[in-house]
Amino acid sequence: MSTEYGADQIQILEGLEAVRKRPGMYIGSTSSRGLHHLVYEIVDNSVDEALAGVCDHIDVTINADNSVTVIDNGRGIPVGINHKAGIPAVEVVFTVLHAGGKFGGGGYKVSGGLHGVGASVVNALSEWLEVTIYHEGKVYRQRYERGKAIYKLKIIGDCEPDKTGTMVTFLPDKEIFEETVFDYDILKQRFREMAFLTKGLKISLHDLRPETPVTREFHYEGGIKEFVTYLNRSKTALYPEIIYCEGEKDGVAVEVAMQHNDSYTENTYGFVNNITTPEGGTHVMGFRNALTKTFNDYARKNKLLKDTEKLAGEDIREGLTAIISVKIEEPQFEGQTKQKLGNSEARSAVDSVVSSQLEIFLEQNPTVAKIVVEKSVLAQRARDAARKARDLTRRKSALEGMSLPGKLADCTDKDPKNCEIYIVEGDSAGGSAKTARSRATQAILPLRGKILNVEKARLDKIYGNAEIKAMITAFGTGIHEDFDITKLRYHKIIIMTDADVDGAHIATLMLTFLYRFMPELIRQGYVYLAQPPLYKIEKNKKVWYAYSDAELNRILTEIGRDGNNKIQRYKGLGEMDADQLWETTMDPARRVLLRVTMDEEASSELDLTFTTLMGDKVEPRREFIEENALNVKNLDI
Repeated sequence: MSTEYGADQIQILEGLEAVRKRPGMYIGSTSSRGLHHLVYEIVDNSVDEALAGVCDHIDVTINADNSVTVIDNGRGIPVGINHKAGIPAVEVVFTVLHAGGKFGGGGYKVSGGLHGVGASVVNALSEWLEVTIYHEGKVYRQRYERGKAIYKLKIIGDCEPDKTGTMVTFLPDKEIFEETVFDYDILKQRFREMAFLTKGLKISLHDLRPETPVTREFHYEGGIKEFVTYLNRSKTALYPEIIYCEGEKDGVAVEVAMQHNDSYTENTYGFVNNITTPEGGTHVMGFRNALTKTFNDYARKNKLLKDTEKLAGEDIREGLTAIISVKIEEPQFEGQTKQKLGNSEARSAVDSVVSSQLEIFLEQNPTVAKIVVEKSVLAQRARDAARKARDLTRRKSALEGMSLPGKLADCTDKDPKNCEIYIVEGDSAGGSAKTARSRATQAILPLRGKILNVEKARLDKIYGNAEIKAMITAFGTGIHEDFDITKLRYHKIIIMTDADVDGAHIATLMLTFLYRFMPELIRQGYVYLAQPPLYKIEKNKKVWYAYSDAELNRILTEIGRDGNNKIQRYKGLGEMDADQLWETTMDPARRVLLRVTMDEEASSELDLTFTTLMGDKVEPRREFIEENALNVKNLDI
């Protein structure tokens, strides 16, 4: 039965005040993240049309002037008069906050977006916005500037009688946003994910700003099954099949796709109405419960385990890539950032659909079942070995009065807010750093050589690695399920490596470890990269430091380019004496630190990047390097 979608299905909840005054309340921030949210909001409205089964193509263009045009072939926003407002429904959508077809007005059964604030907030935060609607053989248009209509909705021409859809073009307001240049790669990642989650939908992305315009199309008939294949492409799958479960229970539509690979990390992603839920929620809990119960029941029934044995959920999920996508009429989100699903019916729906369909799959594919059970048993043994190593470390610490690593030069201040730890590459640089530091607040931990690549190691190997153990002990938080942020001993963890390829590799190994085992440190902004200078310039007994080629050129232009300039390219921290290291890299008044952040909304792409760069497969890494080679800066050849 098709739901009626007319002018009176657009409901008004409140007026459009305060958006320009407090934009962060509506789009999260006025930085790059908030800027890109504008595009998502308009595209989400088109995706809602696709979810309703009335749109199969969305076309997004970044224009030469950095405005964005979004075109869909949906029904077109209603152009009739909304009787509560006395103005056309399309004007209500773009000028009234919380107005849309998503509030029980019968317009949509399920929808994504920021609960209907989308179009009006985008309008309020744009210098101008123009909407064009194709409906019943006519083309309608209205233009707004900073949220206000410039003229009434008018007919500007005719179109084919069967042509329907909406076209929105907007230019973000420079008065509002700190950053107004769209990043093609950020949009590309988001639209690829949207296309995976909406089976059969084609999303085209065009960037008209480069000399040669760029176009990418995302269209996946296999939906989330293709998503799993894409995420596993840098790993080796343990079996060729993608396990797929689909069904509906209690008004919740459930779709799950999964496949195990040879890695040791679990990558499970939850989505509600196509919106990512980085903190999981009831749908993910239902999935994990079904997975643990079904595999254990199957393994005992088929004598792969003894009746008394039981596999833990985390062992079954080792090396698992899974997508859990639910469509629900009224999602309830929990947590401070509203990134966690709270609906109890989602848990039982996912549990029920996955349990029944996974059981059938395992009965029909005994080889796959055996492979997963065998991997899980190995994971369990490794976890037991890791626990013993951890308990041993704890017992030692208790006997030695919580002793810190021998090579750590700790600071005297005990308030974590004031304290920072430098993780330094090599003993010689560590020695300079220990001499240079401010002993009250700066701790130094030198690392010998390259730490273990945790992307290729199980937990027992990680606990057995001396360099990683030293870091875990120094930080004080524990790792993995033992992690406790309240025990963190330093509120700045600063990775300080040489400004060369080896230094970059060590920093990447460090970040891989932190991302996989202590991601909360990155989420809460405690992790930094030191920026040692690349050049030292001397002239007439005066010294300058340059942190980039551009800065070097600027300094040389200022002081004059002649034979009196002595330019030294630093390759390593060891080339600086303690005074220079303090002056350039460690003095809080003068140093440059880069804070490491992560975008929760692009978590699947983030995982894929780590696996591509740090995993075993060479081919995806080569492709990644070729694709991104032109973006590299300061690479030593």
